[in-house]
Amino acid sequence: MTRAERSYPSTNPGKRQTLLPRKWLVTLTLSDQTHMPQTFVIGDIHGSYRALLQCLQLSRFDHKQDTLICLGDVADGWPETRQAFDELLKIDNLVYLLGNHDFWALEWMESGFAHSTWLEQGGQATVNSYSDGIPDSHFDLLKKAKPFHVRYNELFVHAGIHPNKPLESQGLNTFLWDRSFAEQARHYHAQDENYRLTSFDSVFVGHTPVFTPQPKQYCEVWMMDTGAGWSGRLSMMNVETRESFVSEPVMNLYPGIQGRKKF
Repeated sequence: MTRAERSYPSTNPGKRQTLLPRKWLVTLTLSDQTHMPQTFVIGDIHGSYRALLQCLQLSRFDHKQDTLICLGDVADGWPETRQAFDELLKIDNLVYLLGNHDFWALEWMESGFAHSTWLEQGGQATVNSYSDGIPDSHFDLLKKAKPFHVRYNELFVHAGIHPNKPLESQGLNTFLWDRSFAEQARHYHAQDENYRLTSFDSVFVGHTPVFTPQPKQYCEVWMMDTGAGWSGRLSMMNVETRESFVSEPVMNLYPGIQGRKKF
């Protein structure tokens, strides 16, 4: 039996909605669709496939030419984790970083055991979205996900780092779970906007949400999680121009459905 043929119990195994209603799509002109290859970064998606589509369309993202750096945590929260992964896998140049919720989801995919803590943190929605089984491509994407990514002198990581230690000496616990790095950036930025925590030109992180209309910069740290897992929005940014592309509040895209219940 292949992994794609395996299925695990769902508390809501009804049919999934796979088509995004036209009212949630963004209308683009032909002139809007012409651009040179670009690199983008996107924050924590947390099952909000409809918000992902909005960001891709607003940014005029080219699935063949452009590069998307995903900061992880596509899983858990809103009901369309599977659809979100399907969309990401259409991108030829995808850089996928492992998030802490992806780590939990991967454990479940490997073992079939769903820990109660994970289910309460949005995992139940992920289990429900795979009521028809887990595609091998989804498992492989998470299994091969990177702990961090360096592009030129820019660092991309899901949660954080220890600024005074070499990246090679740090582990997944820091890259997936740390919040102290984001807290330090906020603290030092309040005292001196020009303060730098690292030797990188920029650092892009998710994990610690900022409930602002767009990603927030503290020192050289860009905080990309704008609360899509709860009542916030999903944010995507052009790495070269720093232009942001932000979805509607995700709860408006899933009327009558609740996202993550716990922080």
